[in-house]
Amino acid sequence: MIELFGVTFLRPWWLAAVPLILILSVIFARRITALAGWDRAIDPALFAALKRLGRVIPGRGRKSWFPALAATIIALALVGPALRTNDGTSFRNLDGLVIVMDLSRSVAEGGRLAEARLAARYVADRAGSRAVALVVYAGDAYLANTFTTDAAALGTTIAALDGETIPDPGSRPERGLAIARQTLANANIIAGDVVLITDGGGIGSPALRETEAIAASGSRVSTLFVPSGGANGAQPEMPRPQHSVVDAVARIGGGVAGDVIFPASVADDAGAGRATNLAAGNLAALVWTDYGRYLLLFALSPALALFRRRA
Repeated sequence: MIELFGVTFLRPWWLAAVPLILILSVIFARRITALAGWDRAIDPALFAALKRLGRVIPGRGRKSWFPALAATIIALALVGPALRTNDGTSFRNLDGLVIVMDLSRSVAEGGRLAEARLAARYVADRAGSRAVALVVYAGDAYLANTFTTDAAALGTTIAALDGETIPDPGSRPERGLAIARQTLANANIIAGDVVLITDGGGIGSPALRETEAIAASGSRVSTLFVPSGGANGAQPEMPRPQHSVVDAVARIGGGVAGDVIFPASVADDAGAGRATNLAAGNLAALVWTDYGRYLLLFALSPALALFRRRA
């Protein structure tokens, strides 16, 4: 793409076809004779005999430049002369997804943290056009990544999570859910999804109330259960995973319950068919108006001239 005199050529490599067309036209024009090349195609002895018998009637040998002219105009149209317009409207998806990940000691040391990270990345990858945010919590909760559509960058953040990411000991899922609810509200998300990845530690009345508040706002809460049995195994002093409590959160939140070993059901539900609410974005899309199509109209005249009848 190049710009010249205020006009942008979207496909400038087609300019190389113009001299090629001219060269081929000259070559073919030189080969045209009054006999249209039959004097070279027929055996010389046979041609001489036909000529003596008066069977050879030379034509006028006219050279028509109409094919070259039509081909040149078509090549210029393919170059794509365009003008830029800055009033193109962009849109953003109002269906967001927030991943809330438990990084308490029971998950980081006694659970399957590696599987939990993989499940979180899988959910983010299956979000499609939806923006995804990441909240992490232990004794306190933090917004680790604001809404983004760059799943690869978010995956890098998820891969770096470990038991030392949050210095606050404990497990306060209600704080993570509260940040998720606030994040959805701040982004004006109409129909959001929250995916809570946890072993169930710390889930009580406060967490259930936050789940009800998220559901009341029009969003859903799904869960991915993290079982015990990680590399270090469950420690005796750690609370045991509570599968039924985690499922109850999904039931109250109107979402889907699953586990980090098989996260497909939750990921597919959270990422499928939820891109129906759109709003005008803050950025203007860069739009080019290609006028090459109109040049094709000028190629019709020399092309139609090829079909004219000769007296």
